[in-house]
Amino acid sequence: MKIDWSQGSWTNAPENAIAAGNEFWVTAKPESDCWNKTSYGFTHDNGHGLVTDLPRDSAMQVQLYLDYDQNFDQAGLLLFADKANWVKAGVEHSDGMPQAGAVVTAGNSDWSVSRVPEWRNSWVTVRISRTKDAITIRAGVDELRLLRVAPIDSHLNWKCGPMVCVPTRAGLRVRFRNWETSEADASLL
Repeated sequence: MKIDWSQGSWTNAPENAIAAGNEFWVTAKPESDCWNKTSYGFTHDNGHGLVTDLPRDSAMQVQLYLDYDQNFDQAGLLLFADKANWVKAGVEHSDGMPQAGAVVTAGNSDWSVSRVPEWRNSWVTVRISRTKDAITIRAGVDELRLLRVAPIDSHLNWKCGPMVCVPTRAGLRVRFRNWETSEADASLL
């Protein structure tokens, strides 16, 4: 089921957000990111997520156009409960190329990535599927591939939606389309 862009609320307002036909164009504020402590010792909680409820046994997905190419530019989905419990999943430009990945945060953040240069200049689908106490993250262009399975605190109220961050520069604009919700994935296959 499609979700209208007006149904979400921002975790942090971006520089600009415009509905353009069936697309939604989001321009990130400079130096925006989501990260808690690990390895770098700092906390950033000013990334932009347009979120709405993601109940147990449901899934959410969105498509983003992967044409950004500057270090640490990123877009995808943000799963958010509070400033200490959240997940961002999608594609981040790192080590000179697009990388599919996720940051899972329960107090401290972690980061996992996998190179996907073949996804450049394509519409990429990012999907988070939620069960009682876990999420399954998938992404892809023609078909979705499994990126991560991670635990979440089932007692928290989780919200999810499109995310964009640009930690090291200004001017990143990301095009989104097809924000949808459905039943949770039945299996990992």
